[in-house]
Amino acid sequence: MSRHQMNMALAAMVLGLMASSISVAAETPIYGSQLMTKQERIEHRNKLRAAKTVEERDQVRLQHHEQMQLRAKEKGVTLPDALPPMGGGQGRGTVGMGGMGGMGPGGRGANR
Repeated sequence: MSRHQMNMALAAMVLGLMASSISVAAETPIYGSQLMTKQERIEHRNKLRAAKTVEERDQVRLQHHEQMQLRAKEKGVTLPDALPPMGGGQGRGTVGMGGMGGMGPGGRGANR
């Protein structure tokens, strides 16, 4: 295999990995998503992607959680108090969830 072919194959693999990580992030459940528009979900995911550190992502999630709790109260809807578990392989690991990256009981993990 020539050097050019090797570089092209490597570039194709990188693009494939990038595309798969984007699709996983797009499928990650969002707390209170049933109370959000499609555009709001896109904007929330963009904020999470733009966060530079785990702490920044946690802060975005916490603020979002508080906003969704207020929205649910205004609409007379009940949301669970707990934040959803981390998923999709981004941010911190999944300690306490079997190490498999699942979504916990009733979630959309690998066995959907």
